[in-house]
Amino acid sequence: QVQLVESGGGLVQPGGSLRLSCAASGSIFGIYDMNWYRQQPGKQRELVAVMTTAGSTNYGEFVKGRFTISRDNAKTTVALQMNSLKPEDTAVYYCNADINSRGRVGNYWGQGTQVTVSS
Repeated sequence: QVQLVESGGGLVQPGGSLRLSCAASGSIFGIYDMNWYRQQPGKQRELVAVMTTAGSTNYGEFVKGRFTISRDNAKTTVALQMNSLKPEDTAVYYCNADINSRGRVGNYWGQGTQVTVSS
């Protein structure tokens, strides 16, 4: 069984920073792309950032250089450093990854962590 567990969400003032982390655990043979998505109230889930196993990254247009995705050397943990946060960044942030578990590749989601940007 595979789990993705996020941490690091919370309340922050506009202009502040937060660092989200996501750890994968379970019967894992390999992890491919690790991603962050977010879902704002009343909106569809959208891609925030992608990191491939090769280290390539891609970001949603709204990020505009404010967020940085990173991955540990063991490639089982992905982080999202968020700077210059805006009220419109308020959302539930989800970790997502393609994981090989016991020879089968599946797409997995974490439970989400709330980020609230407000004064």
